[in-house]
Amino acid sequence: MKIIGFIWLEKIIQKLIWKHSVTVQEVREVFVNSPRYHFVEKGDRKDENVYSAHGKTDEGRYLICYFIYKVENML
Repeated sequence: MKIIGFIWLEKIIQKLIWKHSVTVQEVREVFVNSPRYHFVEKGDRKDENVYSAHGKTDEGRYLICYFIYKVENML
């Protein structure tokens, strides 16, 4: 799986901070630091399924990040 960018919703950023004490930078670090990807479920739209990335931040914090993967030609 190749991740080439992120689309951030402001309400998701705020939830990461207040509910999970996770910064956007930490999420980005997980994706840079060779996470393991797992299929979670089919998405509501064609070619937009839900996956999780299991990995560590640069500081060694373990995170599981859930995301919707959009196929490259849809961006």
